[in-house]
Amino acid sequence: MSEQGTGKKIKTIADLYNNIEKNPSRKKLVVAAAQDEHVLDAVTKARERGIVEPILVGIRKKIIEIADAHGYSLDNVRIIDEEDNVRAAELSVQLVRDGEADILMKGLLDTASYLRPVLDKTNGLRRGEALSSIGLFELKNYHKLFVLTDGGLNIAPDLKMKVAIIKNAVFFMRRLGVEIPKVAVLGAFELVNINMIATVDAALLSIMSQRGQVRNCIIDGPLSFDNAISKKSAEFKGIHNDVAGDADILLAPNIESGNAMYKSFVYFAGASPASMLLGASAPIVLTSRADSEAIKLNSIALAASVDLSDRSQ
Repeated sequence: MSEQGTGKKIKTIADLYNNIEKNPSRKKLVVAAAQDEHVLDAVTKARERGIVEPILVGIRKKIIEIADAHGYSLDNVRIIDEEDNVRAAELSVQLVRDGEADILMKGLLDTASYLRPVLDKTNGLRRGEALSSIGLFELKNYHKLFVLTDGGLNIAPDLKMKVAIIKNAVFFMRRLGVEIPKVAVLGAFELVNINMIATVDAALLSIMSQRGQVRNCIIDGPLSFDNAISKKSAEFKGIHNDVAGDADILLAPNIESGNAMYKSFVYFAGASPASMLLGASAPIVLTSRADSEAIKLNSIALAASVDLSDRSQ
């Protein structure tokens, strides 16, 4: 885990855009299989707002057709013509590795094909112990930004993988200016039940944090969701610690619960989060096709505004 100092504290999603506006240089975003109207819409808006300078890798003819149909300007945009999606992903990763692009984004191809060159041991981008997905949320009923992980990548993480996911999220939050993030390891309730592995893992993670095995954060669990985000609920149940009701990071026990929470925040609470993959040498944008334009744009802004360099493992 990096011991380096944190960045300027980001308190709202709007702060992501404010950070970019203060930076005169645009980061370069490469889109793999860019022939997707929803992705091109978000990328065009990001370009118009001065967030990124795009490089589009994909089927040139289709990219131009989509742009013409929707009025997207491609003036001075670099397009690399590649009809094969797998090869488009490989070329996009290579551009990042070679320093010609700063951010990688998924276009119209399946996630496995998109991530395969990222994970390549020789020519890939993986830097941490594992890749993991985060969603950065701002909800009106919670008093600060928080991260939910992992609702999009790791299916059923074991204890070792949960440690890696936490390390990724802690590193990320420290780059947002949260010096010592508070990690709530979620479970169905607050007691350890040997028949519920999520509660056992949560207890072990808490002890590991206390003994310095997972640094730069405070971990507590198992905590049910209400006790992780509500001081009142936690106090009612007699839970008194630094994490309960004040979590910066919510660690889901598996992808089903993480994904359900993510989509509940979006569809029931009207959230427009920013999401990305962590654990690579560069920001990786991996949004769902069903994600709104605002979520895609927020995710690009997040990738462009947060410095993920200089990480040591």
